[in-house]
Amino acid sequence: MKNIKILIPVLLLVAGGVYKFVLAPKPVVPKPRVAGEVYIMPKDFLINLSGGKFAKLDAALVLKEGYLAEAVKAAMKASGEKEAGTPPTGYGTLPQEAVARAIITDTITDEPSSHLVHEKQRARLQKLILRRLQKETDIKVEDVMLTDLAVQ
Repeated sequence: MKNIKILIPVLLLVAGGVYKFVLAPKPVVPKPRVAGEVYIMPKDFLINLSGGKFAKLDAALVLKEGYLAEAVKAAMKASGEKEAGTPPTGYGTLPQEAVARAIITDTITDEPSSHLVHEKQRARLQKLILRRLQKETDIKVEDVMLTDLAVQ
């Protein structure tokens, strides 16, 4: 009788442990809504549009996870620097940022203002910029966002 009083709690603890570590469903880790690192270009764009209008906007790139640190380290190694140098005023740490800015500017320049104001047309421009960045640069970019947009 004394052994049963000890055996029952031990069996319950073992059964609970088996359930928790073997039989219980594994927690589902939610997939991130934005996969990758968001890199906000520090300097805004002022771009001439068709019809004498212009746009002032900011741009952000969704980069492959870990790409930015990897690219900065590779650029430092290639230049023989021990630590990251200070980029020019208005530029961030993204290698080839000047090329990315040129692609964004060239793609949007002389577009009608309606292409930036309407969501579907803006999405088309963002996809065009994304394709050009993927084709013409070594930046591992997964998406392009045009933010803080003003058209005049």
